[in-house]
Amino acid sequence: MKNIKLTTEQKIDLEALHDTSRDGRIRDRIKAVLLRSEGWSTAMIAQALRLHETTITRHIDDYISKNKLAPKNGGSPPYLSQHQTADVIEHITQNTYRYSYEIIEYIWKTHTIRFSISGLNKWLHQHNFSYKYPKGVPHKFDEEKQAIFIKEYEELKAQVADETIYFIDAIHPTQATKVSCGWIRKGQDKPLATTGSRTRLNLIGAIDLNNLTAAHVKRYEKVNSETIQTFFTELRAHNDGNNTP
Repeated sequence: MKNIKLTTEQKIDLEALHDTSRDGRIRDRIKAVLLRSEGWSTAMIAQALRLHETTITRHIDDYISKNKLAPKNGGSPPYLSQHQTADVIEHITQNTYRYSYEIIEYIWKTHTIRFSISGLNKWLHQHNFSYKYPKGVPHKFDEEKQAIFIKEYEELKAQVADETIYFIDAIHPTQATKVSCGWIRKGQDKPLATTGSRTRLNLIGAIDLNNLTAAHVKRYEKVNSETIQTFFTELRAHNDGNNTP
């Protein structure tokens, strides 16, 4: 009997499907696969599940060769009509899911059709979905203003070719929103507004884009006009020191 190697994502999906499935036969198949992936022998699994060892062997072979978890006579075939397909595509486009089993449950509750995890993943790829990160964007992003800034910056560089241009900003690192992967249509980015808590550090930094390793960063108790002036004084001294022959 071959060993089964499951990724962390596959284990999470299988365990979640086990918790949500109402069919005891499917739950037994999932337990057999998970236990085998953890190094259990078929005899040990058969004893734990109170099933014949040949049944356990068949369940595991079905998963390895066909990614099969449902019995032949159980559940509806994983087939969606054209209307159902359009509904699922629209729903997943508008709502990002981290795990395949969540989409399986949506399809089951909405259309009474049960997919296997491998079957759904294949369906998702066939309909141009991929598992990737959403695109984090600033909450008040203004594309037009950004284009104007880039134009002005290029003009400034042309005028002061022999001088250093610093980009300066104050930042406040916090416990921010964590961006995770989800099923998103290929060729599309999914904007995700990010937020944070009030626990933060107060940093002011400056960097020359022509020398990205020469960043100058200082930490302050707070950021106000006085600390900004102090930072400018320190930055000037830092810059003059770097330009000394």
